Amino acid sequence: METLKEKFAEKALPMTKEIKAMLKEHGESVMGEYKLSQMYGGMKGIVGMVTETSKLDPEEGIRFRGYSIPELREKLPKAPGGFEPLPEGIFYLMLIGELPTEENVINVSNNWARRAIVPKHVFNVLDALPKSTHPMTQFSAAILALGTESEFAKAYSEGINKKDYWDPTYEDVMNLIARLPRIAAYIYRRKYHNDEHIEPDAKLDWAANLAHMLGFDSDEFKRLMRLYMTIHSDHEGGNVSAHATHLVGSALSDAYFSFASGMNGLAGPLHGLANQEVIKWIQKMKEELGGGKPSKEQIEDYVNKTIKDGKVVPGYGHAVLRKTDPRYTAQWDFAKRYIEEDDLIDIVHMIYEVVPPILESLGKIKNPWPNVDAHSGALLVHYGMEEYDFYTVLFGVSRSLGVLAQLIWDRALGLPIERPSSTTTELIKQKLQIA
Repeated sequence: METLKEKFAEKALPMTKEIKAMLKEHGESVMGEYKLSQMYGGMKGIVGMVTETSKLDPEEGIRFRGYSIPELREKLPKAPGGFEPLPEGIFYLMLIGELPTEENVINVSNNWARRAIVPKHVFNVLDALPKSTHPMTQFSAAILALGTESEFAKAYSEGINKKDYWDPTYEDVMNLIARLPRIAAYIYRRKYHNDEHIEPDAKLDWAANLAHMLGFDSDEFKRLMRLYMTIHSDHEGGNVSAHATHLVGSALSDAYFSFASGMNGLAGPLHGLANQEVIKWIQKMKEELGGGKPSKEQIEDYVNKTIKDGKVVPGYGHAVLRKTDPRYTAQWDFAKRYIEEDDLIDIVHMIYEVVPPILESLGKIKNPWPNVDAHSGALLVHYGMEEYDFYTVLFGVSRSLGVLAQLIWDRALGLPIERPSSTTTELIKQKLQIA
């Protein structure tokens, strides 16, 4: 058994007894209350599931196993000469619950490199789709096509003790994460670069190899991919992609079915698709203002027009956060370190100065601050990736790290099928004695 797998077993398996004992003694403890408005409002604020990998604090932002993004940028191992953490490190942290050493990260990277070969039939599935197919549709189809390789499905069909479900799930997760960069790059080169594909380089780390296969070999873009893959990797369990992965996985669907469902949710404009909506909104603003770099006054007028037209300002607001998203700040820091001049990035920063006061003045917005999507697209455009429809695929590759680490935990802890109760509006009216 490989070292990472042994370490996970040491951490996870004893926790099943700990949780059983806790439920036996405290299972009837009331953890919170919910309101009718929450039932109709997307269940916001209702604590109804357990996610070990991360927790979103409204004031502090996302914490991965207790560590904030600034702390992780400092503490996680980095590539030689780089300032950004390696995504292998945050996967290790989410899975094991401990900060990895440089050796731990190298071992994960080498492990993924050994598992990274994608079966030919997956490429055949992609090639059968029209090139005009949205990249997220292609991404989801490829993930499902990889399901032929599921170790969990094979073990379950042959008969496996449920206490061992985590083991083949671990194998599926490691294989799937290892192969996602190759699949993402294949979709990108097929759709936007005339099927001119670039072979992987096993000497590169996971994120740098993704950059290489996409066709971006500058050191700066590789650093951007390391940062991007790290900060987008998880956002606790209640967001659509994480919840969908957990929900489908709770039915004992394998990692491929589970992750594909999460990606289908990520493809929605209220979730992962928002990053491309930000760039589209900025480009449309520039066009309507006659091109060039707008002034703050022009941006303010356009923001007010957007709101007056009953539309949202993309990239602003968050269901949980009540401050500037630390993932936005991390990308701003990256821009200040590496990018001397860029009109689009300057506009993003001007929007940051203009939008929050306007949203605050409305008196209805709980969080007028930018989220991660407000900045990520501008960095990609700076380095030459202007194909906005592809951005959510990059988000999906990154999100695999968190939701699939949690899927292993779901199986190790023996979490049951998710089946919340529901009611009807008529029954609610009867309970409230509303005619």
